[in-house]
Amino acid sequence: MTALRELGKRLYKGRWGYFFILPNFAIFTIFFLVPVVWSMVLSLLDYQWWGTEFVGLRNYAQVFNDRIFWKAVVNTAYYTFGVVPLWLGKALLIAALIFPFRNSIQTFFKAAFYLPHVTSAVIISMIWLWIYNPPFGLLNYLIRFLGIEQVAWLGNTRTAMPALIFMQVVMGGGSSIVLLSAAMNGIPTYLYEAAELDGARPAQVFFRVTLPLLRPTLLYLVVTGTINSFQVFTNVYLMTQGGPQFSTTTIVYMIYDTAFKQFQFGPASAMAMVLFALTAVLALVQFRWLGQEVEY
Repeated sequence: MTALRELGKRLYKGRWGYFFILPNFAIFTIFFLVPVVWSMVLSLLDYQWWGTEFVGLRNYAQVFNDRIFWKAVVNTAYYTFGVVPLWLGKALLIAALIFPFRNSIQTFFKAAFYLPHVTSAVIISMIWLWIYNPPFGLLNYLIRFLGIEQVAWLGNTRTAMPALIFMQVVMGGGSSIVLLSAAMNGIPTYLYEAAELDGARPAQVFFRVTLPLLRPTLLYLVVTGTINSFQVFTNVYLMTQGGPQFSTTTIVYMIYDTAFKQFQFGPASAMAMVLFALTAVLALVQFRWLGQEVEY
């Protein structure tokens, strides 16, 4: 009883704090928690407009026996493990290059690279559709000067997914550059001075001092980048529609196609739960790999 009384006093004491967070919590509950729970329920149902039937794990069995779903899993993994290392390496390189400049110049470059991040994904996809267009696209126009034949970048099973990865690597990484630059500026200068006094070369300073101290930021970027890449949809929907021959079909696009084109909400929800499990396992592995305490 004493513990409950103390808890009640603490809750009453902080009542105004709970009042101020209530709107955000309500939005989070309505638009995130409720859909997630309902998706879990739907994955166990045969949900049709004329009635609902509990089918247990039948939807999961249907999903696991679907060859196209496993193709989508492979495509999503291919996209993720192609995009995340490349855009993170790009962001790390750019952040390291602008780090020696004074703050005003750093701010200019960070704003320039961050600008595509706030641009609509729809607009970016439409621009790259024009770049990849076989007859009059900019990319084919440039490679003709090298004596290379025109390529149907989004119409070839060998080039469609690499084309999507290349687009995302070129346009992505703006927020990562800002975060990495801020993390670099937070590293004490005396560590660099000590390394220089010991005769360390610039490359040694970067790999032995800067990179290890960026581990918390890199962990955040790797985890969020992996989750975002596993949820890729807009680029696929606007540029390839999952083709050609399912070579760019991803898990989220297949969820959309199953739920809103075929109206099979049970299997689509089962796919969503599998996607959740995959991203959770990958996040745990990444936390295990990079989640170490850093002190300086």
